[in-house]
Amino acid sequence: MTLGQLQSDSKPAANKGFSIAGVPCFADTFVQGVSSVLRTKFSAKTPRHRKPPNRWVQPIGSKWNKIMYDKLFNYLSQYVTLTEEEKRAIISFDTFRSAKKGTVLLKEGQKSDYSYFVLQGCIRTYYVIDGEEKTTAFYTEMEGVTPHCVINKKPSEYYISCVEDCILVISNSKMETETFEKFPKLETLCRIMAEQELAKEKINFDEFKTSSPEQRYLNLLKKRPDLIQRIPQHQLASYLGIKPQSLSRLRARILKKNKP
Repeated sequence: MTLGQLQSDSKPAANKGFSIAGVPCFADTFVQGVSSVLRTKFSAKTPRHRKPPNRWVQPIGSKWNKIMYDKLFNYLSQYVTLTEEEKRAIISFDTFRSAKKGTVLLKEGQKSDYSYFVLQGCIRTYYVIDGEEKTTAFYTEMEGVTPHCVINKKPSEYYISCVEDCILVISNSKMETETFEKFPKLETLCRIMAEQELAKEKINFDEFKTSSPEQRYLNLLKKRPDLIQRIPQHQLASYLGIKPQSLSRLRARILKKNKP
């Protein structure tokens, strides 16, 4: 879902990335004029693997490691059944990292090879236009994002930061080409997840483009009520395409309507 990017002929509107065993699967939405263009990419081409950077993130403890791996494998079991060998392969990449609230994972103008999958916490993507932040997406538990700069190898046009303290799976696009060859099930997993998320993003994006700020807020309240409680008001207002003062008035108006 987008806002702010509509001012340009072609801007990334939304994206979904999945980093299964460190191999990014990418689905995104672009705005071209008033139309949305969807594409899906699956990547496992380059020959080497590098561990995530530690300049702003830290490894998590062994206790958290087990809890988070159990959480990850439980989520993946909705799509495929992993063997113990496949689970050990995923664990061997050692990609779990913690990041504090306010940590900027990616800056505008920066190049990056890293994709992010949220196990705990919330991250957001946003542009800075004329000094004002334009939030385009929030990613919470069991959602992932692969920045466009990972795919197009150009400097990023936007920022990614942590709204809350986070535990993330951070992976690099430069994975061994043998990953899918050795574990073809992971490629199937990436494809299924990307296709499902792509369809969901298309529906959400169309709703966003055709709805008023009040309708957007009500849709958010219905589909993702947790965000209302977790996200600072100025970021939520930016996401809805209105000023914080307007959001306060909107909330008051909805509350008044719903009073018996």
